[in-house]
Amino acid sequence: MPAEANGRVRALAARSRRVSSVCVGAHLLAAAGLLDGKRATTHWSTAGQLAAEHPEIEVDADPIFIRQGEIWTGAGISACLDLSLALVAEDFGEELALRVARQLVMYLKRPSGQSQFSVPLEPVSTTRRIEELRHHILRNLTERLTVPDLAAHAHVSERQLTRIFKTELGTTPNAYVESARVERARHQPESGDATLERIATACGFGTNDTLVRAFRRRLGTTPTEDRQRFRTTATATAADVTAAGR
Repeated sequence: MPAEANGRVRALAARSRRVSSVCVGAHLLAAAGLLDGKRATTHWSTAGQLAAEHPEIEVDADPIFIRQGEIWTGAGISACLDLSLALVAEDFGEELALRVARQLVMYLKRPSGQSQFSVPLEPVSTTRRIEELRHHILRNLTERLTVPDLAAHAHVSERQLTRIFKTELGTTPNAYVESARVERARHQPESGDATLERIATACGFGTNDTLVRAFRRRLGTTPTEDRQRFRTTATATAADVTAAGR
């Protein structure tokens, strides 16, 4: 970006109470020097470029948005809706933020630490073998899915399997399996007997403690907190629909 444009961004930032970027807009803030020494995110597809061009920035491609003081950076366009709701919550409170989320027909207001990756929506792999493995994992989440088990299923060595996952999906086999189980657990139907123990068993975690630890690692929250966010939003939405029908 031209030096004149960088100067304008810095001048506008100096006059603003808060600065935020949407998706690859983080590159503009970086070029203006506003992210130096800070942790920031951007769309996952350009995170490597941002880190290479600005080594003074701690680039984290996983969260949907990051706040560093009065500077906020968001991931993709949909993730920046969550960033916007966080700004609404900061200025006007959580209740209004949830009302805005309902108006936008958003599933829930996600916390900043949540990953911008969703297992079923991972980019399609260029390798047929890894694609078959991904579907095998999603079809068999309640089974043993250790590295040796997956390597045997794919007819490759454990070392080769790990290398394939890292190259194709940017993660390890164990991390991918855990993410897939967390995703499944989040979409378990709500019912009176849907206890954490039952969900843990149905999704392959085995124990309640394992389920909770996985949620904390992947989402920065607990299953109960995650479900409560949805329940709060859904309950309020139902009330709005009822009121509208009167």
